[in-house]
Amino acid sequence: MAPRFSVGDESSDLQGLSVPNGRAKPNAKLEIVWRNVIIFIFLHIGACYGAYLFFAEAMWKTWIFVFGLYIASGLGITAGAHRLWAHKSYKASNPVKFILVLFNTIALQNDIIEWARDHRVHHKFSETDADPHNATRGFFFSHIGWLLVRKHPDVKEKGSKIDVSDLKADPMLAFQHRYYIPLAITFCFILPTVLPWYFWGEKIHVAYFVCAVFRYILVLHATWTINSFAHMFGMRPYDKSINPRQNVACTLFTVGEGWHNYHHTFPYDYRASEHGWLINVTTIFIDFFGSLGLVSDRKVVNQDMIDRQKSRFGDHSH
Repeated sequence: MAPRFSVGDESSDLQGLSVPNGRAKPNAKLEIVWRNVIIFIFLHIGACYGAYLFFAEAMWKTWIFVFGLYIASGLGITAGAHRLWAHKSYKASNPVKFILVLFNTIALQNDIIEWARDHRVHHKFSETDADPHNATRGFFFSHIGWLLVRKHPDVKEKGSKIDVSDLKADPMLAFQHRYYIPLAITFCFILPTVLPWYFWGEKIHVAYFVCAVFRYILVLHATWTINSFAHMFGMRPYDKSINPRQNVACTLFTVGEGWHNYHHTFPYDYRASEHGWLINVTTIFIDFFGSLGLVSDRKVVNQDMIDRQKSRFGDHSH
């Protein structure tokens, strides 16, 4: 889960050999990507100023607009890149795909092909050196630090072997991938700045720092809580042998993704939870389009299987 400027050879983990427990060797060289560090510093300074403007100067219409962008950005990641394309947990019609590609572009966390590839690597090699945001490296690393250093060789090696041919064959995803930078700049920064200024007279600097920068950083940190908080804090009712946890706070911030012990146990369930619509805006979104006949083949886990999993392998916190 990363913004576009961190992809490629210049993001994630340490240089060095992998070890069985997923931690980098003590003598592995940490190579900081200063470009990413500087970009994030300026973005966070701008976001802090945007937070001030949000409460001090922004119009009420701008508040509503920011909230709408936050939800749309989140759904572009959760319902789109994550549940639809990374896990293939349901099928969507072209209109729904178009909406999700648009929402995902607003989020600016890598194009869907790259995001889904990295997420498939994360699930297949979770908490090892091949995991882009290996939580065994500590909270800061799993939250944001992995974007500030170069990738561990295992991340690149294992990632190159992940099959994403299904994603590359999708015309919408191929288009987004090809034109991602101009699309992301337009939908993440330019339009969120121009629209409030043009339609309801918001000050241009308020629109930029609040609707673009502050909202963008807010969504990034919400997404990153799944990599950090939801891999370290919470209960493990489905599988106590893995790190991912059930974290209600993360669920609130990420429109439904914090039921993480469940998700890593049953990654193909489109609900990412056994609780249906409970604190799960993403599932509500998918079910809404399902009621219109625009979403199909929603995969779910049989309740008996869930109960057996909890009784045999969970921590009994349920």
